[in-house]
Amino acid sequence: MSYVTGFVAAVPIKNREAYRASAENSWALFIEYGATGIRECWEADVPEGEVTSFPMAVKREDGEAVVFSWILWPDKATCDACWASMETDPRWGEMIEMPFDGKRMIYGGFETLFEA
Repeated sequence: MSYVTGFVAAVPIKNREAYRASAENSWALFIEYGATGIRECWEADVPEGEVTSFPMAVKREDGEAVVFSWILWPDKATCDACWASMETDPRWGEMIEMPFDGKRMIYGGFETLFEA
């Protein structure tokens, strides 16, 4: 089964187009390193919670939106090789700077339990 890396972040609403462009520009390299799919999702219905929520998790501030993103991989080894390439392939450094505060980003890798 496939492997998935994902993240949730707060992005300034004014940076929506810069965020989209950054994601689109990086996609060619992700494909080259074996990614099979990507989803970049912009907040549409993300309520505040009382105990926990997406906005609370990323400490969303006024003027920011929550983004939810994931990349599909054929397996963990392919994913790990891609992330390792970020240390050696200078093209990653040439990408547009992240248009959000990466310190508030939540990310991780997941084994697929079920897919349809």
